[in-house]
Amino acid sequence: MRPKVVLVGQLSYFPPVFDSARRAGIDLILVPRPDDPVTPARLPASVVELLVLPIGADPAAASDLLVERHRREPFDGIMAGNEKVVPFVARAAARLGLVGLTGEAATVVRDKALMRERLRAAGLATPGFAVVAGPDRWRDALRLRFPVVVKPTNGYSSLGVVRVDRPDQLAAAVAEVHALATARLAEGRPAEVLVEEYIDGVELTAESIAHRGTVRVCGVSYKSEMTGPYFEETMMRAPTRLPAEVVAAVEHEVVAAHAAFGVTEGTTHTELRLSADGRPVLLEMAARLGGAGVMHHVIHAATGIDVAAEALRVHLGRPPEYWTSPPAPRGHGAAFSVPVGPGGRVARVRGLDELRDDPRVDHVIGNMVRPGDVLAPYPNWSAYPGIVLSHHASDDDATAFHDHLARTVRVEYEPA
Repeated sequence: MRPKVVLVGQLSYFPPVFDSARRAGIDLILVPRPDDPVTPARLPASVVELLVLPIGADPAAASDLLVERHRREPFDGIMAGNEKVVPFVARAAARLGLVGLTGEAATVVRDKALMRERLRAAGLATPGFAVVAGPDRWRDALRLRFPVVVKPTNGYSSLGVVRVDRPDQLAAAVAEVHALATARLAEGRPAEVLVEEYIDGVELTAESIAHRGTVRVCGVSYKSEMTGPYFEETMMRAPTRLPAEVVAAVEHEVVAAHAAFGVTEGTTHTELRLSADGRPVLLEMAARLGGAGVMHHVIHAATGIDVAAEALRVHLGRPPEYWTSPPAPRGHGAAFSVPVGPGGRVARVRGLDELRDDPRVDHVIGNMVRPGDVLAPYPNWSAYPGIVLSHHASDDDATAFHDHLARTVRVEYEPA
């Protein structure tokens, strides 16, 4: 009998995760996001059931419904598909006796301030930081070295992340980010803002698998060299061109951070920057697949490691297969997110349809916005206009392809 995993909050139109489940012989019970237009008639092939739960509106009722579904027909695991449901999934796993994060670890990885405190206590690299409890407390961060970055403590996808170069700009930035966090990220407690010293260096991500306390990094990717004032993520490539000793230092920092945060099970997406002296500094860790599966594709295309399938196996209580049978490297993986630009009412997204027959392209995820939708520009991010996932023979080829996409793929907005 095929095992079943409840996948909570994974967007149904991001194909890599569902493809991995099919390859691994795992059936999925999908708990859709409220903004996902999926219907029983349009489910991915690996999804055998659609289970609607009111996680945002009534998490206690959602938990009871999940327990009742498990009582009628037990499933074998549960996994988070996006950032906001990580604590709910951890509580549900504990209640059902399934593999998952502890409640404490789930709290830590949803709070950037707590992560900073745990890193500092463990002796790991972390920028200077201050937690600002409200817009009138902005002076608490004046002791930091400028420029600084202001962000919500429980944000995601660069939502509300702003670089501030001078102290006289800080009050306005804190007020803006606090208001955005209050409106967009309310999770049952007052909004908090983290202010941290800006690190002017290359930004990287690391995708990892943890099983029974053992952590291994699947791969390290290069991100766009974002300098602000906002931090829209547009290009990711793996493997990086960094020297082996730098990659090893990144992996050491990531594994140590798992221990500091108490993350012992599942998959993680970690973001870091290299400081001026070349030391990796961890920015944040998310206890789920990076980019709803985007980073899974990048690492899978580069290393052969099926990160999403391994994550599902871990949540079934199984060890990752690549730990004993490592695959051979396959080449270079890449992801391109269409820039939002100035925002407005969408007329169309130009250039995506022309890529569907390109042999380098594995997936074009182009149904994320439609004509008439309104996109907010950063820092008040609302949606990705589209994503292109591809594979290449070299990093030079991937870079040239991304340069081509940056010239030819864009959102066209209706006149104001």
